[in-house]
Amino acid sequence: MKTLSPNAMFDKCILNKVLRKKHQSKGPKYAILHLMVASVMLSGCGGSSDSSDSTDQGTPDNSLPINTCDTSSGLTQINTSSALSFNVEQTYSAGQSAVIIASLNNSNSAGLTYQWQQTSGPAISLVSQNSPVLSFVIPESGEYGFSVNVSGAQTNLSENISITANESINQLNINSDHQVVQGNGVSLRIARINDQVADDIEWCYFSNQAVELDLTDPERPLFTAPSVSADSIIELKATGQFAGETFSDEVFVMVTNESTISSPYFDQPVARTYSYNPTSTYVDNASDCVYSNQLNQTCDIADLPLIGQIENSENINSVMDRVVVSHDWMGENFETFLTQADPNSDFIKLLKSVTAVVISSDIRPSFYWVATGAIYLDPEYLWFTPEQRDTINEAPDYRSDFGNDLQFIMPWRYVKDNDYAYRSYDRTRRESRTLADITPSLASLLYHELAHANDFFPRSIHDTLVGPTLIDDFYRRTDNNSLVSDQLQNVDPLTSSEMFGLAGVSFLGGTANATQKAYQPGDVTSFFLTDHANDYYAYSSTREDSAMLFEESFMSHRYKIQRDVAVTDTTEYIVDWGQRGRIGSAEILDRAAFVIDEIMPEVDGKTLLNALPEPINMTVGIDWFENIGISPSNTQSKSTMSSIGATATEVEKRPLQIGREHKEMPLPKR
Repeated sequence: MKTLSPNAMFDKCILNKVLRKKHQSKGPKYAILHLMVASVMLSGCGGSSDSSDSTDQGTPDNSLPINTCDTSSGLTQINTSSALSFNVEQTYSAGQSAVIIASLNNSNSAGLTYQWQQTSGPAISLVSQNSPVLSFVIPESGEYGFSVNVSGAQTNLSENISITANESINQLNINSDHQVVQGNGVSLRIARINDQVADDIEWCYFSNQAVELDLTDPERPLFTAPSVSADSIIELKATGQFAGETFSDEVFVMVTNESTISSPYFDQPVARTYSYNPTSTYVDNASDCVYSNQLNQTCDIADLPLIGQIENSENINSVMDRVVVSHDWMGENFETFLTQADPNSDFIKLLKSVTAVVISSDIRPSFYWVATGAIYLDPEYLWFTPEQRDTINEAPDYRSDFGNDLQFIMPWRYVKDNDYAYRSYDRTRRESRTLADITPSLASLLYHELAHANDFFPRSIHDTLVGPTLIDDFYRRTDNNSLVSDQLQNVDPLTSSEMFGLAGVSFLGGTANATQKAYQPGDVTSFFLTDHANDYYAYSSTREDSAMLFEESFMSHRYKIQRDVAVTDTTEYIVDWGQRGRIGSAEILDRAAFVIDEIMPEVDGKTLLNALPEPINMTVGIDWFENIGISPSNTQSKSTMSSIGATATEVEKRPLQIGREHKEMPLPKR
C-alpha cells in the first residue's frame, strides 16, 4: 500500500451538492418536487462521477430534543448458558415490525460476524440476518424460533431463541428497528393506517441516551446516532391519534461503538459492510480497501486489482467476489439483475474496470471513485420488498440550493411507449417491485457510473497499468490526456461558454451574474442547440460529457428506452425547446460513436447510433408533462421513420429530474 500525506489526501476545491426544493406553479396541479443534483467539475477537482460529499451527515439544523416517555414496555434480556444473551420485546403481534437483539456479555459487536436463521414458525423474510439486530415483520400469530451464530476472534457461539406472536391489534407500526454506527444518520418511518396519516404524532425516548430528532416530517423523523462508549440501544416511542383513538409503538436502534475514524478518505461514519461472498479470495481486502473509516492509504493494485486484470474474469462469479454489502439482500438482488437482466453481458464487461461494487444502506447517491477504483450503489435502485426498503437509510443530504436565480430549467426523463420508463414508488405505500420494475433505472445508473470507470481505465489498457496504485496510473494517464473523456475533446469539444457558465451555477454552486439571471428559456435554447451536447449535465465536466453520451446511447440501444430533454421556464414548465432521443442526432454521432468505440469496442459505435430512432421534437408552448406522448405508436429507425407526433391523453405529474443523481469524490493530491 502507498502512504500519502494526510494534508495531500483531498483536493478541497468545490463540494458537490444536492438541491431539493419545492416549486409551486400558478395552478395546484403543478405542485411538484424539483430535485437538482450537482457534481464537482472534474477538470477542476480531478474527481469521478456523482453528487454528494461525506461532510453532510450530521443532524439537521432543525433537530430538537424530545421528552422522555412517561411509560414504556422496553426490552427484556434473556440470558443463555453461554456469554450470548438476547434482548426481546415484551410482546409481539402479527403484522407488526419486531426485533430481537443478540449481544455478548460485556463486549461490543465490532469485529464479530452474526448469522441468523429462522428455525420454526410461518416463513419470515429476513433482511438483517448479518446484524446483531434481527429486524422483521411478523406475518401471522404463532410460535417463531430463531438461531444465531456469533463468530470472531476467539469467539464462536450459537444459541436459539423463541417468541410468541399474538393476534394483530390496533396500534401504530414503526418501520423499522436498526443497527447503526455512532455518528451515522438514522431514519424511521411510521406506517400509515388505512393509507391515512395519524394525527398529533408525538415522539419521546425512554433510554438512558437523550436524542434530538428532526421532526420536520413527524411520520419520518431523522436523527444522528450519538457517540457511545459501548454498544447502546436507543429506545423511542411514537404516539398518534386516529379516528378518536390513541395508538403507539416503540422502536429500537442499536448504536454501535466503533474504532476512532482515522481515514482521510472516509472521514465521516460509514455503515458496517462485508464481502457478500464469504469465500472470495478478496474477502479480507475488499471492504477494507473501498469502504472503511480505517482506510489510511490507498490499496495497491496487487492487493485489489481491477476485476479485468484477473484472468478469465468476464463472468458473474468474478464480479460477485468483489461485491461489498451492508445487507445480504443487496448482493442477492444485484446478482439476480446480472443473471437475468444483462443478456448481452454489457455490465459484466464494464465491471471489469472496477475493483469492487459497494452497496450499503447509507450510500446516497451513487458514485464511482477512482481513489478506490470501486462503484458505490444506492440500494434504493435494488430493493424488491418493503422489508428490504426498510433497511435503507432515508436521511437526506442537507445541501445548499443551486441555480435559484436562473429563469430556466432543463429537465430530463426516460420514456418508453409514450410513458415513463419506470414507476415512482411512494415510501408511504408498502409495495413490492419485480426485476422488470428496477431494470430501467438500475441499468441507466450502471451505464453512467461504469462509463466513468471505463473512461479512466478502459479494458484496452489494463495490461499496461503498473501502479503501485490506481491513483498513480490515473495521473500518468491524465498527464498525457489519455482518458477517453480527454480524447473526446479532440474529436468534437463542447464550446458554448454560456452553457459552461450556466452549468457552473446549476451544478457547481456558482453565483449567477446579472447576465445569467436575465437569460430566458429562448436564450438557453439558442446556446444549447449551437453545440453538440446531448444533455445540460454534460457541461458540468468533460467526464460527465462522455458518461452522458454512453448512458443514453445504450439505454436506447439495449432497452429501447429514450431520453427526453427540454428547456422550460421555472414555474409552468412550458417547453421552449425539447427533444426525445437526442442521442440519435446526426450532429452528435461522431462524439457518441467515439465514446462507444473506446468503452465498448465489441459494438461499432456508428452502426449502433444509426440504428437508433430519429429524434422527435417536443411541441413548443405546452408544458413538459403534456409532451410525454410525442412518439408514434411504433417507433421506427431513422431509415423508415416519418415525422409523426402524438398527444398524451393522461398526463402524470412526476418529480422533475435535473442533472444526474450521483456524487463526486475528490482525489488525493500527488
